[in-house]
Amino acid sequence: MHDGSGSISAPSFATAVFGSAGIPVRRLGLSGTYRPGREAIHYALDHGVNLFFCYGFDGQTIRTLRDLSPSRRREIVLVTGAYNLLWGHPDLRRTLEKRLRQFRTDSLDVFLFLGVMKPRQCPDDVLEELVRFREEGKVRAVGVSTHDRAFAGTLAKQGDLNALMIRYNAAHRGAESDIFPHVTAHDPGVISYTATRWGYLLRRPRGWPSERPVPTARQCYRFVLSNPSVDVCLTAPANLRQLQDNLQALADGPLAPDEMTFLRDFGDIVHRRRSTFTPSEANPTRGATRR
Repeated sequence: MHDGSGSISAPSFATAVFGSAGIPVRRLGLSGTYRPGREAIHYALDHGVNLFFCYGFDGQTIRTLRDLSPSRRREIVLVTGAYNLLWGHPDLRRTLEKRLRQFRTDSLDVFLFLGVMKPRQCPDDVLEELVRFREEGKVRAVGVSTHDRAFAGTLAKQGDLNALMIRYNAAHRGAESDIFPHVTAHDPGVISYTATRWGYLLRRPRGWPSERPVPTARQCYRFVLSNPSVDVCLTAPANLRQLQDNLQALADGPLAPDEMTFLRDFGDIVHRRRSTFTPSEANPTRGATRR
């Protein structure tokens, strides 16, 4: 939907170019899975947010974006996809065509195969079909959303896909060694989610000294955005107030060294206390954490 003529300035803490696709983006993207309301979606648009992630069932977001004026719609970077069913995958082309109809457009910006837990769930024929969508001009960037860091790193090194959606936060920093070093060769656009680790980075864990503070949501987003390998971090607020607070992270800028140390120390505690994978973690918009 984005026509490539956006007014976003040169890359900075708040803005980026989405990998080799060359799409200008604001570095906080909005997921509407928690239904923040039309007012919140319009507030995001009015305050520079231009990347929106949604599933086919995110009706509130789809209707709100679809009802925008043609000129406004051309400013939007739309990210959607087909969801891995674990026991198989849907007809990707049928899903793509459905998304095109839902948004009443003839092309999309980013189309992902979502929720891949293991490489065998994403066979070569899936990757080849994603590439065909891009070659046909139906999509500008294609990729995979996965928790498997080694697989994401392999995809980045291979270079066939030009988008990746991955988990990255202060408690889960493995992408720093397993993924980010491999993105420079082919420059895929990188979308991260779970900035607050499903809210656990906002709670005091057992063993954390009572006199020490707990991170804010804004600090969690700033942690992610302080890494230049991340083009866009998703936020999934439940209401306008949360959205307003989260967007302030862009104005706050990168973490200071003492804040970075604090977030990493706190993240280590959370990681040790919450090391078990839960089913909700397969959902990247749930991972954006109602914040």
